[in-house]
Amino acid sequence: MALEVQIQKKFDTFCLDVAFTAPNGILGILGASGCGKSLTLRCIAGILRPDKGRIVLNDTVLFDSQQGIDLPPQKRRVGFLFQNYALFPNMTVQQNIQAVLPSHYNKAMRQQQTAQLIAAFHLNGLERHRPYQLSGGQQQRVALARMLAAQPNATLLDEPFSALDANLREGLQLELQSTLARFGGPAILVSHDRDEIYRLCENTVVMEQGKVVACGNTKELFHSPKSVTAAKLTGCKNILSAKKQGDHSIFLPDWNHTLQTRWVVPDGLMGIGIRAHDFSPNGQENPIPVELTQQMEDPFFFTFRFSVNNCSLPLWWKVSKHTLSSEKPMLPNTLYLDSDAILPLCQP
Repeated sequence: MALEVQIQKKFDTFCLDVAFTAPNGILGILGASGCGKSLTLRCIAGILRPDKGRIVLNDTVLFDSQQGIDLPPQKRRVGFLFQNYALFPNMTVQQNIQAVLPSHYNKAMRQQQTAQLIAAFHLNGLERHRPYQLSGGQQQRVALARMLAAQPNATLLDEPFSALDANLREGLQLELQSTLARFGGPAILVSHDRDEIYRLCENTVVMEQGKVVACGNTKELFHSPKSVTAAKLTGCKNILSAKKQGDHSIFLPDWNHTLQTRWVVPDGLMGIGIRAHDFSPNGQENPIPVELTQQMEDPFFFTFRFSVNNCSLPLWWKVSKHTLSSEKPMLPNTLYLDSDAILPLCQP
């Protein structure tokens, strides 16, 4: 099974123009706020009508502008988990789930299916509670149970963890992962959280200003983002313009510094990315002179901002407290960079 999407939708100051395929499993859509992630889901669900294009789910055409096909949401068999869960406020947990069960179910079938979903999502004892009586995590589980009660062929999840605290979020991510694995169809998870996408999604689409700028296997995309946008969204803190000097040499005007690479420098190189944790206070390759300008302390990490050769663009270094064990660590005046840790960026 697969979900194929190729759509365009124009607004006054924004144009959505996306094309991708979501196979079985979880496909992530990663992008900054306002890039068109949620609009894409609404088009797939039938809430918003594209100007043109085509949406196909398991050989069933949901939308085709040329053929005049535009199935209403209730006929698309697409489950949509909204960011605020959109539970019916005056209905109990049990009633929320039963509201979307197939109409041909008799009373016994409705009771059996509801009981199975309540047990599967650990909602026993909450059957008669209304949404305002539930925690954020309980509301999400009810919303997931209701979504799957409709027996969708695909599921869409719009920032489902954004309102939850960190401890609850990680537990529910594991639950969602196992639930969707049992479900078995294509699922799309929209998020601006790169860690969430990396944990849950086998494949990822990166969006910027209404367009797909990168797509592929999630781990490969994080390891080699190739574009500036993908590098930023996958957490690359140091992004610099770069000029080819030789087959294995690049000049960084932002730092007035030259680095050596193990890979052959492509002719179309526009810049490089360096992740903040890839620098080292000890090494042999690519020494970089640094001068501390600012620092921040997290429970388990230090984050430092350095100046390189008195240039305006800073160098960011994130390092574990195990590496710098002192509360006031002695900071190096030179950082080193493995030549394999330099990410070539050939697209804007």
